[in-house]
Amino acid sequence: MTPSEPWPAPFAAGPVDATVTVPGSKSLTNRYLVLAALAEGPSVLRAPLHSRDSALMVAALRSLGASVDEVPGDGDFGPDLHVTPIPSIDSPDLGAVTVDCGLAGTVMRFVPTLAALCRGEITFDGDPHARLRPMGPVIDALESLGVALSAPDGGTPASLPFTLHASGSVRGGHVVVDASGSSQFVSALLLAGARFDEGLHLEHVGKPVPSLDHIAMTVAVLRDLGVDVDDSVPNHWIVKPGPIRAFDVRIEQDLSNAGPFLAAALATRGTVRVPNWPEHTTQVGDSWRQILPRLGAHVTLDGGTLTVRGGERITGADLADTSELAPTVAALCALADSPSRLTGIAHLRGHETDRLAALVAEITRLGGEAEETEDGLIIRPARLHGGVVRSYADHRMATAGAIWGLAVEGVAVDDIGTTSKTMPEFPQMWARMLAQGSDGRRASQVAAGGAQ
Repeated sequence: MTPSEPWPAPFAAGPVDATVTVPGSKSLTNRYLVLAALAEGPSVLRAPLHSRDSALMVAALRSLGASVDEVPGDGDFGPDLHVTPIPSIDSPDLGAVTVDCGLAGTVMRFVPTLAALCRGEITFDGDPHARLRPMGPVIDALESLGVALSAPDGGTPASLPFTLHASGSVRGGHVVVDASGSSQFVSALLLAGARFDEGLHLEHVGKPVPSLDHIAMTVAVLRDLGVDVDDSVPNHWIVKPGPIRAFDVRIEQDLSNAGPFLAAALATRGTVRVPNWPEHTTQVGDSWRQILPRLGAHVTLDGGTLTVRGGERITGADLADTSELAPTVAALCALADSPSRLTGIAHLRGHETDRLAALVAEITRLGGEAEETEDGLIIRPARLHGGVVRSYADHRMATAGAIWGLAVEGVAVDDIGTTSKTMPEFPQMWARMLAQGSDGRRASQVAAGGAQ
């Protein structure tokens, strides 16, 4: 198979029975990388994610003067990372620097607030679709803090590309933003807030902020590193100025990325186990424990292993604010025998692609019935057939196609390589999952062949 050929999604001839371990959390890896670059000494990330998104973050931090070195680790997914922070503000001017954001929201939104603490002319750009992703709240917030930014034509930017004219410090203080488009707008400012001269008082105005779990993750990580964060008043976050403690931390596996594998249990009426599931976590992916039973699965967490057993049928459900889990949830809902309604996910229109429109288009392409609502999706039962699923350069659309392929013969994904954004070895991991059960052996051979 060449990169331009569709990947034949393997069809499972019977129930999957597998144990799966997934790579480290993208959300935690990239948050800790930013904080390591700002910390008061060298830090170590153990078992971090190695993917396109994390590689883009590492490259961005190196361009700003941090040192990021790979050191041997004890995990199955690559080396640990040793990070020496960006030099103090007395360091020489960086000059002209370009940061490639790719299609990584954490890079395009988190790194500008960090870059504002450096000196130099720092230009941010990325993949073509990255220029369509919302950036206004971060740009507006930095300008209100006295940071100068410009578009290529010299005017005021509204999105990528733009150049940040960094003076080496940020005043800080009270900032008002509308973060209804993405929780990353809040996290971007919180991560650097302790290094602002006056700290940060961030206030959100507008419709509710989506994906509050991701902000809770940011706050928890900051507090673990000694940063004083007050989030006691809704829509207000106060970060006191001060140092960020150096750290040595093991990154949890990505519970959101465990989703497609857990979904395989429902799609095939089988069983999937994920060991080392954290008892307490800030990851939104922990919501699988509540979501999958609503769709007909039996879910247990025992001895640190999450076990999902598919039921006799997949049942539709009304589910609110499934956040980044929504594409996987929608994939299962398209296989359900009763209607589903997903709400509170309007912000997915501003992700790697317009995920709501993409899901409707691809479910319909396979013979399903789905429609957009103002803030989500309605999916009705319909018999799916084979076809080529478009990924839209979106890793979660590609894995949705893989899920459909387990239950529907003749499904292919036009660009399975886009999963490298967060899971570079996804096709091989999918094949290994299927190979563990005798019922999936034939399907795994197909998957392995397609992953060449």
